[in-house]
Amino acid sequence: MSERKSILLRLDPTVHDALAKWAGDELRSTNAQIEYLLRGALSEAGRLPRQAGRRRKPDRPRSERQSGASHSDAGDA
Repeated sequence: MSERKSILLRLDPTVHDALAKWAGDELRSTNAQIEYLLRGALSEAGRLPRQAGRRRKPDRPRSERQSGASHSDAGDA
């Protein structure tokens, strides 16, 4: 897995505030919202490289639905 790139981004304060509110409404960090929007724009323009797969944060656990576990299996022993 390659290292993530860091950049400095200067934004108008009102644009930042609107972006941060939008990110919060969608339960994302402002940084994740910027990447989400950039990926969408790149994809729409046909410029998103195939190797730019969707990344999940390494510290975010998978939901039970994604991992295949179910609540009905718990405690049936």
